[in-house]
Amino acid sequence: MKIIIVDDEELARARLLRMLTTLGYSEITEVTNADEALEAIQKESFDLAFLDINMPKISGLELGYELRCIDERLQIIFQTAYEEHALKAFDIGALGYLVKPYSIDQLKTLMQRVTSAQTQQTKDLRILSKNGDNYLLLKPEEIFYVKADLSEVMLRTAKGFSYLSQKISDLERKLSGHNFIKIHRSYLININEIKEIETIEQSKLRFSFKNCSDDIESSKDGAKAFREKFTNNC
Repeated sequence: MKIIIVDDEELARARLLRMLTTLGYSEITEVTNADEALEAIQKESFDLAFLDINMPKISGLELGYELRCIDERLQIIFQTAYEEHALKAFDIGALGYLVKPYSIDQLKTLMQRVTSAQTQQTKDLRILSKNGDNYLLLKPEEIFYVKADLSEVMLRTAKGFSYLSQKISDLERKLSGHNFIKIHRSYLININEIKEIETIEQSKLRFSFKNCSDDIESSKDGAKAFREKFTNNC
């Protein structure tokens, strides 16, 4: 789980970081204000944001609205020394609200709620793509592979190709937990749809699929990552 902490108080950030580390979380980014948070979320995707409400210039509540517009799947937990903002926090769709000073047990309970919500999101995931004038509402298991195409991605299914206006890195995050792996900067493939894997020049891999006749070639780095993933799982 990738977490971002947004708080202008160094001691508060350090305390939360220590608690999260104790609970077993390690992919944590710390920033001190809304501008830094917006810059960070444009560069990479996060699963959970801890937002302090009382920050200078842009409050945590205002930042929460902006972050949810950028990534509607981002879970948000607000933290503050005051309780009067709770209703506004839940209006934004926050998963939780921590009043400082909170205990590690309170944090642990909220993190369990985050995990449960993410599991439900994964189960319910549908991807709306376009094929000509028609729309397809696809389950992840219906997709054989994904190909980056300029500012869009192409989704290959039994119905052919459909398009989605999204970066492949963002779709990779959405499909995490659905057995997709990136084997090239332009390709994600569904592991469950692989029929054969052939080694080709420069130790790259060529993938064929069970339910379509297409072949996809990996990059050298993609082939290395694929081998390492399944070697490490043995």
